[in-house]
Amino acid sequence: MNDSTPHLLADEQLRKHLRLALIPGIGPLTRQRLIAQFGSVDQVLRASSGELQGVQGIGPKLAKKFVESRSHLDVEEQIQISSDNNVNILLEYHDNYPPLLKEIHDPPGVLFSRGTFEPSDHLAIAIVGTRHASRYGIKQAAQLATNLARAGITVVSGMARGIDTAAHRAALDAGGRTIAVLASGVLRPYPPENRQLADQIAQQGCVVSEAAPTMPPISGMFPQRNRIISGLTLGTIVVEAADRSGALITARHAWEQNREVFAVPGQIDSRLSSGPHRLIRDGAKLVSSIDDVLEELGPLAHAVQRDNGTTLRVPAEVTLNDIEQRVLQAIATQGSLIDEVTQSSGIPVHRVLSTISVLEMRNLIRRIGGNRIARI
Repeated sequence: MNDSTPHLLADEQLRKHLRLALIPGIGPLTRQRLIAQFGSVDQVLRASSGELQGVQGIGPKLAKKFVESRSHLDVEEQIQISSDNNVNILLEYHDNYPPLLKEIHDPPGVLFSRGTFEPSDHLAIAIVGTRHASRYGIKQAAQLATNLARAGITVVSGMARGIDTAAHRAALDAGGRTIAVLASGVLRPYPPENRQLADQIAQQGCVVSEAAPTMPPISGMFPQRNRIISGLTLGTIVVEAADRSGALITARHAWEQNREVFAVPGQIDSRLSSGPHRLIRDGAKLVSSIDDVLEELGPLAHAVQRDNGTTLRVPAEVTLNDIEQRVLQAIATQGSLIDEVTQSSGIPVHRVLSTISVLEMRNLIRRIGGNRIARI
């Protein structure tokens, strides 16, 4: 059984949330409306067909399907499959559910993962692009992923052919962490030739999906998973994308989620350049190197020396030790009392006070009162 899903086989609350999340036709927004309407998952699962139809987006057909599915859905099988195959089940109320993903307006009700999320994954950038990448696109994606990984930044992508695969492989080769977000179940990775890549990612990051572990890829899941790719990150880099590319959907999600959007320019006569060039025209940051990305991450950057003698701007949070990371994560942007930070981090108050001084010197936090501090 997995450490990240304690008491998996005995967690009744998990069963209920999982049942709701896996009912066909109930997407993340409809799920949120149902819980808002009925007050709890328990009440949603007890609602009649007529009551369900009072919720926006649920008509007679979906209500009937909902009532039938909640009775026949084999949640126990999915829990057993997950337990047997070392697949973690994460719900929004779990401590290890990715905090950046909680901030989007339609977070997944459930995430299945092979591998684990780490605190360092709070600092992540997505690299996405066409499946039919040119040699130029593959080279740019690999270079960016390599340098991000070496800077301690997690690389997120969708494990599709082309740009996505290049980004994942480069991050792995650089010894960094990478996260693959699938439109299929995590035990049925797509495309099939990337099964070995998925295994490697699970060892050096994680492979995640909101689909049941053994579910095959479904066309409608691809655009839906793109919001998770952008939602897990501080920003999304688009490398080569035609006008109707799924990478542009990811970029749109990033903008809607108030995350950064970056684009790598290409040859003006290539159709694969049309997407990035349109994004740049619409306000995306033009990327020619990792420095352009790190510059946009704002005040969390400081200068370090590359092996070749040049200077690289690296987010300071990357270089924090474990205690500094825990204290910083316990401090809210809007402000926290020192007592609250001590309680939340589980670190003795004298260590919290000394760590706060270090974080202040690194311009990561500021005092907003004698006993109150806030993240910058």
